[in-house]
Amino acid sequence: MLGQISPTEEAILEKALITTYSLKGITMEDDSVDGKEIPLMKDLYSVLETMDGASGLVNRLEKYVFGVFSGVFSQPTNVNLKEGLVVFSVRDLDDILRPIAMYILLNYVWNVARSSEKKRFLVVDEAWNIMQYEDSAKFLFGLVKRARKYGLGVTTITQDVEDFMGSSYGKAIVTNSSIQLLLNNHPPRLMSYNEFLNSPNKKNIFCLMLRSEQDYSLLVVSM
Repeated sequence: MLGQISPTEEAILEKALITTYSLKGITMEDDSVDGKEIPLMKDLYSVLETMDGASGLVNRLEKYVFGVFSGVFSQPTNVNLKEGLVVFSVRDLDDILRPIAMYILLNYVWNVARSSEKKRFLVVDEAWNIMQYEDSAKFLFGLVKRARKYGLGVTTITQDVEDFMGSSYGKAIVTNSSIQLLLNNHPPRLMSYNEFLNSPNKKNIFCLMLRSEQDYSLLVVSM
């Protein structure tokens, strides 16, 4: 949403977030939101406007507060999250917004999974939306790495193996996946995966390759 930010901007943003929530009565000491107004993006924007050194952050946030994307991120939620079945659709979102929305939804699901331990299964389709940015790829890796502790199984799905092989976090996600299934891939697209598969620290207990006329499908079970 904000792109790369400097350490100084990160410190300013953290201070602004604390101030924004405290103005609504939500603090580090009292984080209960019962009966309190939840701050919106425009509240954060207003706080940043008063802070020295925050002009760059203000300029980058403006389109999400007053611009074309203001209706998505600067409005109170209209979704009842306590219903038995909740469906979040990102299909009609702009390409710029879809990775942000997927990150927010994954973070929500992750918080739910950690709130009460029971067996759940999370499927992340179109994972390339998350993997194309370092911060969100790092978040997904952390989720995959820790999911088993909370009884959560995770499957990531994407159309191109390079979405994972082109990222250090992507390779780490594949390493933490006990089963890898690659369908209908041209041989050149599998080269980086084959190099990864044959690396000394990769222990595979089962590998099956199926070949059609020009494409390959691959099933790998790892330790």
